[in-house]
Amino acid sequence: MTEAVSSISCSICLDLLKDPVTIPCGHSYCMGCIKDCLDKEDDKGIYSCPQCRQTFIPRPVLNRNTILAELVENLKKTRLQAAPPDHYYAGPGDVECDFCTGRKLKAVKSCLVCLASYCETHLQPHYDVTPLKKHKLVQASRQLQEKICSHHDKLLEIYCRTDQQCICYLCMLDVHKGHDTVSAAAERTEKQRQFGEKYLESQKRIGEREKKIQELRQTVDTLKHSAQAAVEDSERIFTELICYIEKRRSELKEQIRAQEKAEVSRAEGLLEQLEQQVAELRRRDVELKQLSHTEDDIHCLQSFQSLCVFSGSEVLPSINVYPQISFEHVKKSVSELKDQIQDVCKKEMDRISWEVQIGPPAEPKTREDFSKYSCQLTLDPNTTNQNLCLSEGNRKVTCSNEVQSYPDHPDRFTSHNQVLCREGLSGVCYWEVEWSGGGLRVAVSYKEISRKGYGCECVFGRNDQSWVLFCTTSRCWFYHNNTRADIPVPCSSRVGVYLDHRAGTLSFYSVSDTMTLLHRVQTTFTQPLYPGFNVYKGTSVKILTPIQ
Repeated sequence: MTEAVSSISCSICLDLLKDPVTIPCGHSYCMGCIKDCLDKEDDKGIYSCPQCRQTFIPRPVLNRNTILAELVENLKKTRLQAAPPDHYYAGPGDVECDFCTGRKLKAVKSCLVCLASYCETHLQPHYDVTPLKKHKLVQASRQLQEKICSHHDKLLEIYCRTDQQCICYLCMLDVHKGHDTVSAAAERTEKQRQFGEKYLESQKRIGEREKKIQELRQTVDTLKHSAQAAVEDSERIFTELICYIEKRRSELKEQIRAQEKAEVSRAEGLLEQLEQQVAELRRRDVELKQLSHTEDDIHCLQSFQSLCVFSGSEVLPSINVYPQISFEHVKKSVSELKDQIQDVCKKEMDRISWEVQIGPPAEPKTREDFSKYSCQLTLDPNTTNQNLCLSEGNRKVTCSNEVQSYPDHPDRFTSHNQVLCREGLSGVCYWEVEWSGGGLRVAVSYKEISRKGYGCECVFGRNDQSWVLFCTTSRCWFYHNNTRADIPVPCSSRVGVYLDHRAGTLSFYSVSDTMTLLHRVQTTFTQPLYPGFNVYKGTSVKILTPIQ
């Protein structure tokens, strides 16, 4: 059955043949389908079969295929008599046939003229009945009413560009008379072109965001690994520090106990010696007392001489009790050591906490606060324009009247009196410069800024690659991407620049006894920033970091 249906199906619309006709090569098609194909080839004058590609000149005559027409009719009758399979019936989400009774079949087409949907069986009159053949069929849809004008009950087939809505033919003659109107198909073609542009733009945005997602994921992975390594290293270092302190504590304890043992042993020896001497002296004292009461003169004289001879006990042992044996000085020294360690730990841990902090730190207020972020900068001779002279270890630049003999280098600014520093900054940094002369531009720039020529792409502040504070003796301005911002506050001879790259903050300060904010930028930096200067004639600039 399937093969029979396939043999009498149109290879263009893939449906059962309707008014089947045969062309000279023997292939058969629906009358309407093959006519549309041949109409498209009228301009060329050469016609071809959609299946075998055989060509014909002139346009082939379409002959009705009676046998195939009968086969199609018989098949349709067979289908009407046979009960359709379950998958032909409408289910949840399917469009039902409006003409089926009882259990409804799936609709295969909707008619925009009849405003009804039809199953394959009930659709057949639209193919067979001449007046119905002119009706416009579309894919089965549940939103047929949306395609009808609510005022005139006519098909919406015109688009009003003035009011940007779909209308019917009567609307165009009534409310929308004189408006810019086109057919819905023409507007669809225009919108299709815009869809293409929007699609490309959407794809670009999706690509950019997917790239950003990938970068963020890599950043998160890097952050996790870095944090884990920092935790492990910190644990190891603190463990080593604790072990060291514990070792020194144990050594001090042993030293105190050893000193205690030595001094106690010496004292106990002296104590035993004194106790023996006291016992000896008491014995002699008893004998002397007894001898003084004896009546035997001879015995008294003979014993007295021996009792008066002392065997060293008459010499009092040297007994010295040293004040340090109390170890009070040790307690004081250990207490002082504890205070010193606590002070060092607090200071260093506060500094480390600033470095660990994930969120952007609050911008400093005082010069002392700014100095914590002071960075070392040096000017890069490879970028220096030949009208500029470097000195003081490449930390000072002066606009010279003589051309300097720098070797050729691709990084050199060829046409503007500009120079960049060697260091690319991507953290929290602060630096100061001191300048004298007629005018100066204090800048930060991406490394990719152009170096050759006189165009804006090479000048600090005139492009999207750089940000610059323009200072004179009387006033100052800020430039970025060739957009100027006037700054009403005058600038001193010393300028401070504070950068928090991650937070996207760039601030310029006039430095004197106080820090006066001149201008602050809030943006997103995508690359490391290199400090730079544009130096005018008669002007010199010196980098003061580390801050003096």
